[in-house]
Amino acid sequence: MKLDNKVAIVTGAASGIGKEIARVFLAAGGRVAIADLNLERAQETAQELDPSGQRALAVAMDVSNEVQVERGVGLVAQHFGAIDILVSNAGVQIVGPLETFKFSDWKTLLAIHLDGAFLTTRACLNHMYAAGSGTVIYMGSVHSKEASVLKAPYVTAKHGLEGLAKVVAKEGAAHGVRANVICPGFVRTPLVDKQIPEQARDLGISEEDVVKKVMLKETVDGEFTTVEDVAGCALFLASFPSNALTGQSIVVSHGWFMQ
Repeated sequence: MKLDNKVAIVTGAASGIGKEIARVFLAAGGRVAIADLNLERAQETAQELDPSGQRALAVAMDVSNEVQVERGVGLVAQHFGAIDILVSNAGVQIVGPLETFKFSDWKTLLAIHLDGAFLTTRACLNHMYAAGSGTVIYMGSVHSKEASVLKAPYVTAKHGLEGLAKVVAKEGAAHGVRANVICPGFVRTPLVDKQIPEQARDLGISEEDVVKKVMLKETVDGEFTTVEDVAGCALFLASFPSNALTGQSIVVSHGWFMQ
């Protein structure tokens, strides 16, 4: 699977899943914008993944900020001359019971996951439509399919991404643009590591039980999904050659959810 010099914007790419997707895309011959809220970390990641400085570009981007998104996407298009792929990956997690969940936290999470997906998609579609081709990939979750306690806004947002992808797939088809969703299970990133003690506290169980009896209970092998698993799926979707695969979601979860 090759990307043949295609230009990808990966949001939240300074660490975790986004960083691994950027690594895999670069190895496949792509050019990648490392878009992240933390510009310094984005610059460090770009330098680490592409010491030549020719194929990776660090971009400061708060995906919930319309001005920053428009400016950042414009910078990438100007620097590389095109935008072929968007991976809308930036996300946060805030857990807690619904009856005490702060409205401000609810709005923050939805702004990053849903507003961010909308804003980056809209900005990239203008360039993709002009070129007559493009691929949009949303980072969903098994929580795009299932619900878990303590995660009301996250589950809501991840379900919403499936709807957005289907609309982009229908509207984008006439312009050669595809849209799909990757739905990972639990991936052992700092985002998940932060949840383990929080869920242990809120559920009144040990951290070991959070991992074994909550996070990995429904998997076929008791294993976490890896960043490499998710990045491989992203490369498959980004390099798929036709509109035969659009408006779909692919679950990468060690069998936690089967469809």
